[in-house]
Amino acid sequence: MNKIREVIAYKYHFEEFLNAQTTKVQDKIFKIIEAIETLERVPSNYLKHLTGTDGLYEARIQLGSNIWRVFCFFDGDQLVILLNGFQKKTQKTPRKEIERAERLMNKYYQDKANDYGN
Repeated sequence: MNKIREVIAYKYHFEEFLNAQTTKVQDKIFKIIEAIETLERVPSNYLKHLTGTDGLYEARIQLGSNIWRVFCFFDGDQLVILLNGFQKKTQKTPRKEIERAERLMNKYYQDKANDYGN
């Protein structure tokens, strides 16, 4: 399968979230990431822009009645940056999770401007 975009994790936040999940959930997360990498138009049930944010998206993972979210954003057209993730237990995405993702996104751009980090 051809990759249309590249998905990378910023720092260790995504990895920590991923490692805390069961193998089944991890597999599902990898499927969603693969869809983001390879599909020209990623369906909104996989990837959705968060209203009221400056370019923040949530990758949506569902297994049975359990729901997880992984925040991410686009750096240009081809690069998707994964941030923090969490298990969703309420109808609305908790504001503190969104704020954390926004802080990480701003930090990423700061690091990039300073040309630090990876």
